Amino acid sequence: MSSEEMRVGTAEREEAARLLADHYSQGRITPDEYEGRVLAAYEAVTLGELRPLFQDLPAPHPAYLAPRSDPSQFVPVYQQPAAVMPYSPKSKVAAGVLQIVLPFGIGRFYTGHIGIALAQLAVVVFSCGIGVVWPIVDGIVLLANGGTDSQGHRLRD
Repeated sequence: MSSEEMRVGTAEREEAARLLADHYSQGRITPDEYEGRVLAAYEAVTLGELRPLFQDLPAPHPAYLAPRSDPSQFVPVYQQPAAVMPYSPKSKVAAGVLQIVLPFGIGRFYTGHIGIALAQLAVVVFSCGIGVVWPIVDGIVLLANGGTDSQGHRLRD
């Protein structure tokens, strides 16, 4: 299989679109050319479909389009991380509910974010209760999107 027939993934398509945006911002391509090339980048299936998008442009080009000294060796563009970060033993539901029910930063104390918790507590106390909006919104965000504990581990669902 030639390198032109090598399939590309989302990471390669996004890098191509990002670099095309750089060329557009430098005035090297018109808005219509930019739109057409980005659309073609996101529709590309192989390296051979991405290469023409950069042939008339100076560097930067995507690294995976650079000629290789030994084309018979395949070097993957994207590699899996060595270790997947473990989940926290703490629950996003518990953190979110604590934030909403006890809007004094209690959910943030639970997750180990002491600084944010103290800030929320101070805002609620010193604003005569008006600052209660911040912890409630924070609780809703924790319930919807999750978050991390103090060590950066994702909260469990």
